[in-house]
Amino acid sequence: MSKQYLTTHTVDDAHITDIYSIAVTPTQVISASGSSCLKVHNTKEADYPLTQSLDGVHKLGCHHVVTSRDGKRAASAGFGGELRIWTTEGEQWTEAGEIVDGNKAGEVWAIALSEDGRYLASTTYNGRINVWDTLDNRQKIREFETKGSFGMCIDLSVDGRYTASGHENGGIYIFNNETGRMLHSLPSLVKPIRAVAFSPGGKLLAATGDSRIIALYDVSSGEQVANLTGHGSWIMALDWSDTGEFLLSGAFDGKAKVWSIDQRVCVATHTETDKTLWSVKWLPKTAGRSECFATAGANRSISLYREATGG
Repeated sequence: MSKQYLTTHTVDDAHITDIYSIAVTPTQVISASGSSCLKVHNTKEADYPLTQSLDGVHKLGCHHVVTSRDGKRAASAGFGGELRIWTTEGEQWTEAGEIVDGNKAGEVWAIALSEDGRYLASTTYNGRINVWDTLDNRQKIREFETKGSFGMCIDLSVDGRYTASGHENGGIYIFNNETGRMLHSLPSLVKPIRAVAFSPGGKLLAATGDSRIIALYDVSSGEQVANLTGHGSWIMALDWSDTGEFLLSGAFDGKAKVWSIDQRVCVATHTETDKTLWSVKWLPKTAGRSECFATAGANRSISLYREATGG
């Protein structure tokens, strides 16, 4: 089985520096880079025009931006340690506040939002995992401890029950948000772990990094159930399709791959650049739009692909 994707558009020089993170809503791609602004592009129009630039919001640059599944809330984390919350009622984003917790550089690194955008999880330089309620005075409601290694990546399950984190020392952890306890310390890959992602149904956790392998774990048992192999360099980013049928990955050598979860094989490979892909995302399924994904990274551009079949 193979799938064909076509490059529909590339937004060249979308930022003046590396694009470290992209986040998506049903109608937009939000991008963050080493520059001080966040940029918003409209995915409803063929040329993906720039519709908003949030200038000067992260003076030292922004390394992570995330959105809630409903597309109404976002969060961004900057190199200066600031953590900002954003809301939208239409096409324009406005700042809804900042989470302040003695934030210094490294106190907030990777971030993830719950499905409705209420809960925000983040990693720190010394391995702690923090969870905040973004509505209730932005209070911290959980703090999980690991073995003190830099938290490089994080994800929240769609149902909000679990938090997963990946660390520089190769550690992978799953926490139960309801009990406040660690559920699993998973058998690790070659360190470090650069991306973790729960499947939409919450049954699987994908984890990857410098091993060049994507490991799939059963969330309930903690057992490793599969390895996906085929990348030739460090894997920097992961994202599940809405149905959980496919997994998207982006690597240090600029290659993006689409994996069939049923068949445990790569079904498509794309290379727009030989420079690092820092972030890859499926675009949410909407009426009249075939399966699409976006990639961004060190070439400072955003590339968008759609499945060859369909409109």
